[in-house]
Amino acid sequence: MRILLVYCHPSAESFAAALRNMAVETLTAGGHELRVTDLHALGFDPVMGEAEWHCYADPECNRNPVASHVDDILWAEALLFIYPTWWFGLPAMLKGYLDRVWIPHVTFDIPTATSGMRPRMQHIGKIAVITTCGASWFVSKMMGEPGRRTILRGIRALCLPRCRVRYLAHYNMDSSTPESRARYLGKVKRFLAGW
Repeated sequence: MRILLVYCHPSAESFAAALRNMAVETLTAGGHELRVTDLHALGFDPVMGEAEWHCYADPECNRNPVASHVDDILWAEALLFIYPTWWFGLPAMLKGYLDRVWIPHVTFDIPTATSGMRPRMQHIGKIAVITTCGASWFVSKMMGEPGRRTILRGIRALCLPRCRVRYLAHYNMDSSTPESRARYLGKVKRFLAGW
């Protein structure tokens, strides 16, 4: 399977980095083709400037600023997102990646007065999220988990109609222990080994 791993964390010494490293090792050992987009290492600019915004709906030029990233999502059969949940949502850099890379005429057709939005990413059949949440499961659910919804509902809506999704969160990260993190790493590794 061709898997695009989109990783977002500023620290190479973070638990998120350990999750990314384990994911790369597990997926590679499983024989998958893997591309890794490390947004911070690439210095990805999450901000859509005015000139890019003016080109956003124009299929002649909207791909140009992010062409290599668009090529990656067109190549992928599955998406794996690894990031920390901050303020119950996506880190700004990851949100900016979605804003700038998941563009019209590539990932979806813009709705018109007579037709709704049409998805264009039917080659993607699986999406998984691996994340950490400082808050508890209960508080995260009470806040509505906007990051989870953005990817598992919003991005999924553009993919294969029966796209399979999985969300693996380590809640209470702010009070986690070496034991709780090890259990979570094991859970994620088992999931990825069978993905």
